[in-house]
Amino acid sequence: MRNVYAVSGGVSKFVKTRPDKTFQAVIKEAYDYAISDLGLDFRQFQEMVDGSVASYFSDHFTRQLMAGIMAQDYLGLCPKPSHRVEGGGATGGICFQEAWKAVSSGYMDICVAYGFETMSHVETWKGNEFIALASDVSFDYPVGGFYSGYYAMMVTRHMYEFGTTVEQLAHVSVKNHSNAYHNPYSQKQRRLSIEDVRNAPMVAWPLTRLDICVMSDGAAAVIFASEEGLAKLEAASGRRYPRVKVSGIGRGTDAMRMADRPHQSFDTFIQFNALPHERDNDDTTAYYRDLWDRGFRYPGVHSFRAGRMASVEAYRNAGVYDPLQEIDFVELHDAYTSSEIQTYEDMGLCRYGEGGPFATSGKTFMPGIDYGLTLPEATMCPVNPSGGLIACGHPVGATGLMQGVFALWQLQGTIDKHFGDPQLQIRNAQRGAIHSHAGTGTYVTVSILEAER
Repeated sequence: MRNVYAVSGGVSKFVKTRPDKTFQAVIKEAYDYAISDLGLDFRQFQEMVDGSVASYFSDHFTRQLMAGIMAQDYLGLCPKPSHRVEGGGATGGICFQEAWKAVSSGYMDICVAYGFETMSHVETWKGNEFIALASDVSFDYPVGGFYSGYYAMMVTRHMYEFGTTVEQLAHVSVKNHSNAYHNPYSQKQRRLSIEDVRNAPMVAWPLTRLDICVMSDGAAAVIFASEEGLAKLEAASGRRYPRVKVSGIGRGTDAMRMADRPHQSFDTFIQFNALPHERDNDDTTAYYRDLWDRGFRYPGVHSFRAGRMASVEAYRNAGVYDPLQEIDFVELHDAYTSSEIQTYEDMGLCRYGEGGPFATSGKTFMPGIDYGLTLPEATMCPVNPSGGLIACGHPVGATGLMQGVFALWQLQGTIDKHFGDPQLQIRNAQRGAIHSHAGTGTYVTVSILEAER
């Protein structure tokens, strides 16, 4: 496999509705921004790009089959090769990895991944129905299955098993909204308190409206290149671009119905699911042994086995041993505050069962931002410095690519340039992770990006 670099990216503003533009034109906003940031004009780039991957979740929102080919035409990419990917909430993350594969395999030297969703064309209740179709329509859906209900059930179990509190959930919302206050692309730029989150309208106990992401219109694009492709782009622009390498990817899957997910023995978990830094630590092994002795079962509804599998693969491929110590930031799929806490554990930022206290420790917060909270520990690995899905919005097909764009800008050290505000720039960021998640953890992707200094 060849080295693959993420060289440029663009996002549209994520908003509740974009009545001024078609979905193709919203995609072109992100695409044109990515090209402009390379210092190239449209025609120069069109001559060099080899193909694309298109990302969107649901044909229902656009009421248009094969929307990807309409975008391909609008972007001037016909007749170059392309294909569309779909995997629920992980669609953008899958697109990111498929574009990486196209370059890594040698099939292309320059590939663009673009994604979008225009969810405003339907009422919120109808949009939730469309999203609920990403559950088992023969089993879950007919008995009133919808995602806020699923995640409320999951976090209720997490609370029962581990003592997680609603205040710990609210810390995630306060953090992510406060971060997004400095991100001009975000849908919700608000400063919140714990009380604001808990006093918001209840959706599915214990999740309030401010614990949950919102439907959005938006698009994002990432341009990938091999070393040969990078040389072509630099020759055309007369610039040398910062090197941000995609050093490892990972994916995991799980059964659609949570009831179909088998429990694993302690020995199986340690052998196949524990991360190396957990296996090598006698205290952590003893901690997990004690959990099993007290009736804990993995994966259960409190954790995402697919998220752990994706993390195991990505870390192995990128040479990451202890993610909390070796990754400078994570952009993860926080469709719910509870899923951010669950994902801390799946990604090995803390042990299973410790996500709640980890959320309030201060380790995942940005330095230098006044959150209005008492945080006992210093920053270690900021999570969702962009504001995440909860505050940025969640136009599904664009979301995983949005994470890729924000991670790229962090590692290039160009947040101030793109945001017009340096507050969210992590100093000397060397390595970041992006995490994209579908359904109740049915598809999950994790990708590692690294700056080559």
